[in-house]
Amino acid sequence: MTAQPIMTDLAKLARNRARATSAGMFLHQSAADEIQDRLELINKSFKAPAIVTGFPNFWAPQLPAALAGPADEVLTLDQGAHDLVVHAMALHWSNDPVGQLIQCRRALQADGLFLSVCFGGQTLHELRACLGQAEAAITGGMSPRVAPMAELRDLGALLQRAGFALPVADTMPLRVEYDDMWHLMRDLQSMGETNALHARLRRPTARTVLEHAADLYHSHFGTGDGRIVATFDLIFLTGWGPDDSQPKPLRPGSAKQRLADALHTDETKLPN
Repeated sequence: MTAQPIMTDLAKLARNRARATSAGMFLHQSAADEIQDRLELINKSFKAPAIVTGFPNFWAPQLPAALAGPADEVLTLDQGAHDLVVHAMALHWSNDPVGQLIQCRRALQADGLFLSVCFGGQTLHELRACLGQAEAAITGGMSPRVAPMAELRDLGALLQRAGFALPVADTMPLRVEYDDMWHLMRDLQSMGETNALHARLRRPTARTVLEHAADLYHSHFGTGDGRIVATFDLIFLTGWGPDDSQPKPLRPGSAKQRLADALHTDETKLPN
């Protein structure tokens, strides 16, 4: 069997997260507010919640009654112990995201709720494009700099693979303005989200590459007042622990009424 490729250097990721500051948690706050809004819409009280995250100092107070555990490759969650599991802002760095989801599903009680929020595929697409173009122009090659984050439909498919019932995936894109690329990169450091890729360049990037990337950023993604825009794509995943009380899809061909009749229109055959 072929070993699964390693995307993330977990030791480097831990060092990055250790340098995160409270000022860099503004995107986490947006994610936490959205999680709270979703929980309030669910007519159910949770008596045994858990949070999985790489930022426990921020996320533990968001659900004070929850058991907070690290987003390690093997989660510290007991099977069937929780009626709510929140996987907070960590899935995009996992070397085995479907394994993380399976472990969360196994930790759920029947009809327990799973919620996840992580960065998705459009996150920092501007920075990725400018760094890649600048490095290719100056050095003739490209090195991995931004994690290859999953797209919405891919993460939705992982929910199904992990065995969740009633899986739903949706996205909340956020656009943040910065003075320049240097300001953005400082913010990424305060978020604990700088490069932790296993295949990253292990020596400092040439200053000429960064300066050219900063110029490209301003020319391609600048605002009218001389600032730049960065996109952060928050993807939310929702699923439930399977239970017999949940609604089940109907068998194909079991409908009692034609769709054309419900729409008050004529049914036409597709051309061969």
